[in-house]
Amino acid sequence: MKRQTKSNIKDRIVHFAAAHLLLLVIALALLPYSSNLRGQAKAPAKGKWVTLFDGKSMANWNPTGDANWRLMDGAAVADKGMGYLVSKGSYTDFEVRAEFWVSNDANSGVFIRCADPQKVTADNCYEVNIFDQRPDPSYGTGAITNIAKPSVFLKAGGKWNTYDITAQGAHMIVILNGTKTVDVQNSKLPSGPIALQAFAGTVKFRKVQIKAL
Repeated sequence: MKRQTKSNIKDRIVHFAAAHLLLLVIALALLPYSSNLRGQAKAPAKGKWVTLFDGKSMANWNPTGDANWRLMDGAAVADKGMGYLVSKGSYTDFEVRAEFWVSNDANSGVFIRCADPQKVTADNCYEVNIFDQRPDPSYGTGAITNIAKPSVFLKAGGKWNTYDITAQGAHMIVILNGTKTVDVQNSKLPSGPIALQAFAGTVKFRKVQIKAL
């Protein structure tokens, strides 16, 4: 049996250490992608706007229900069925800005801090409503359903609109087309995904952005 020299042993130790160092470098390089590999979107940096929907791709969203969401003329459009586009990311304190168009008979909304992304409701999310013809108008467009009635009753049908929604701790603010409709404290739901609703009429979303606070 051939005896190993000190030089050979030293070479083997160096090669062993180099191989393990290479594996460590690869593992560290893959860390930023680990959340995406688990199907989770990367959280936005504080104070920086991140585009969740740009009118070209729905890659950041999971559809639920049977609404016929599709891309058309730079927007996500649905006019049949009932369902949601649910964000892959979960958010705690943030400002979200959504540009939308709805027909006069539409029932839609922007749901935030959803507790169960597979079963979106007004009870396990905060529903910022888009519902001009709601039978009980007290929680119609501009309201947070069953939480806060709008201070101003506005209509959204037949035109492009912008929702600016802020959730920071228990404090929530809703602004529709530059007019504040809700300013309320509620601590029921601390965090969760965002969901875009299509329940009736024609619903279009052409831009959705979020900024962590």
